[in-house]
Amino acid sequence: MTVGVFALSFLHSIHSLAQPSADKTTQIEVDLANEKGPLKPIWAWFGYDEPNYTYMKDGKKLLTEISKLSKVPVYVRVHSLLVTGDGEAALKWGSTNAYTEDANGKPVYNWTIVDKIFDTFIERGMKPIAQIGFMPQALSSKPEPYRHHWKPGDNYDDIYLGWAYPPKDYTKWSELVYQWVKHSVAKYGQKEVESWYWELWNEPNISYWKGTTEEYIKLYDYTADAVKRALPTAKMGGPEVTGPGSAGSQKFFKAFMDHVVNGKNYVTGKVGTPIDFITFHAKGAPKLVDGHVQMNMGTQLRDIDKGFDIVASYPSLKNLPIIIGESDPEGCAACSEDFSPQNAYRNGTMYSSYTAASFARKYDLAQSRGVNLAGAVTWAFEFEDQPWFRGFRDLATNGVDKPVLNVFRMFGMMPGTRVDVKSGLAYDYVRVRDESVRAEADINALASKDAKSAAVMVWNYHDDNVPAPNAPISVQVKGLPSKKITVHHYRVDKEFSNSYEVWKTMGSPKNPTPEQVAKLEKAGQLKEFSAPKPVTATGGETTLNFSLPRQGVSLLKFTWE
Repeated sequence: MTVGVFALSFLHSIHSLAQPSADKTTQIEVDLANEKGPLKPIWAWFGYDEPNYTYMKDGKKLLTEISKLSKVPVYVRVHSLLVTGDGEAALKWGSTNAYTEDANGKPVYNWTIVDKIFDTFIERGMKPIAQIGFMPQALSSKPEPYRHHWKPGDNYDDIYLGWAYPPKDYTKWSELVYQWVKHSVAKYGQKEVESWYWELWNEPNISYWKGTTEEYIKLYDYTADAVKRALPTAKMGGPEVTGPGSAGSQKFFKAFMDHVVNGKNYVTGKVGTPIDFITFHAKGAPKLVDGHVQMNMGTQLRDIDKGFDIVASYPSLKNLPIIIGESDPEGCAACSEDFSPQNAYRNGTMYSSYTAASFARKYDLAQSRGVNLAGAVTWAFEFEDQPWFRGFRDLATNGVDKPVLNVFRMFGMMPGTRVDVKSGLAYDYVRVRDESVRAEADINALASKDAKSAAVMVWNYHDDNVPAPNAPISVQVKGLPSKKITVHHYRVDKEFSNSYEVWKTMGSPKNPTPEQVAKLEKAGQLKEFSAPKPVTATGGETTLNFSLPRQGVSLLKFTWE
């Protein structure tokens, strides 16, 4: 049965099949003694199209919030770091004017805006994924027209102008890259820059790159050579293709990987080219069904799985770190709910529960393919000076955190060793990958521990955003120490950690008063569902019972001395 047929077969009975009976308790068993390897902070990676938002008021505020939620440095990926322009911020646009030429065609380098962006990251203990792109106007093989003025509702293809073309001079391009890396080492120090990731371009298998596959490969050779000449220990990677589930992406991805392993290098003439990490993208596909939003997590997981499969098929590259350079419920952060009603999931708890459930499955997919997943970039940030809760894919609106950011706060509180969550629940990663979540709800958990704590993240997710009764849940934790234990219960749902619901109770004000803004800011923080309480672990076991609303997420944090 195909996924489409499978989905359709359940639509007519969604209210009977997708809704558990209110008295059926979901049993979740966590065994702290059964370790499953490291719980890498793959969630501590974020990105966005508009680099100039970085140092604006709400951008700085949100970056501070993101940096504080993680015990490890957060990596940030942005577009347009070499684009020509005055630094004015706009949707799906950014510029730094890093490269221009004088009247005689001599390069002029200006790192002022690039440094301002990276300074904002580094001041907060964050790290750049330094994206080498897009093409400066003076180097573009088709420099006019260069800048777009896209807005939601416009044709998306309008954005691909002169910045998307190959260079007219690969040697000048190479020197630009070399000068940027050398400047970065001089400004920030070799040790700091060694911790960054340098990558070439974005989604070169579609119109972000107006050259051929072979021209991208040529550009990669010149770029990697320049990066390594400037700093031999720098980390260089690519190719940031779109979802490998599509035939076109697979073809491009494999051509690139074949060249990396066996191709003749355009610069050195030798076999192969340097690569230190591998990147691709993965997106879901929401749509409107019978007046409600229906997500498609399965589409995203199949993209991820195919990307892992391709990497695993190259023995010499299989163990390299993989960064899913954009990993999201759908593809266009700047396409607002106004013009794309299927994006109505973004303001409320559907985005947060999807995030919890999907990230847990990324760990499973990587383990099943035997690959080294280092990070999964959430392509969501903020959009400066836009209407409140407009329906962009963002983490905050006008400086107020949205529910989804609180799931990342939960991830940040989880210790570093993953432990077993007993199978036998309705969904595992294979079923979500193959069918998405179209029958009963996906009620499941991710758990981890260290020497003095343990955490269990529990979600109640469904692809269909329709009303459902709360789910009774019983979490049994085994392997606890015979010590005094305290449990904190954090929650994201309609009542907790949810600025959007509070804004709606205010009457959805277009211009909230200062007092309302303060209340919204408070509502946007992660809240405890109940007061901390001691628990007794008889024989190393304890059980917690609670009710979890549809699209809700709970974090149970156990601590002891």
